[in-house]
Amino acid sequence: MIRNKKSLLVKGLIYDLVGMASMAIPVIGPFLDLGWAPYAASRMSKMYPGKKGKLASILVFVEEILPFTDIIPSFTLMWLYTFVLSSEPTAAHTEIYEAEVIN
Repeated sequence: MIRNKKSLLVKGLIYDLVGMASMAIPVIGPFLDLGWAPYAASRMSKMYPGKKGKLASILVFVEEILPFTDIIPSFTLMWLYTFVLSSEPTAAHTEIYEAEVIN
């Protein structure tokens, strides 16, 4: 279970860095966000299944599509919420994630 949590954190950090990288490219960066926003939203919903994942995917889509909000680390915040702040057990999430990794 710890390995899966770590794997989700690493993936989330990478996705956050990619999302923030578009800010470094003047003029073209905002246009890159038009493609990145739906991809990031789909990744969020696959990484965090269920209602919370769907809500997080909507939020990450809006965050990526709006200008000057790329600095928000949405994936990292979702990981913190899921594994640090949430009082719900993570066993169900781990089983779903393991099934995704195997397939």
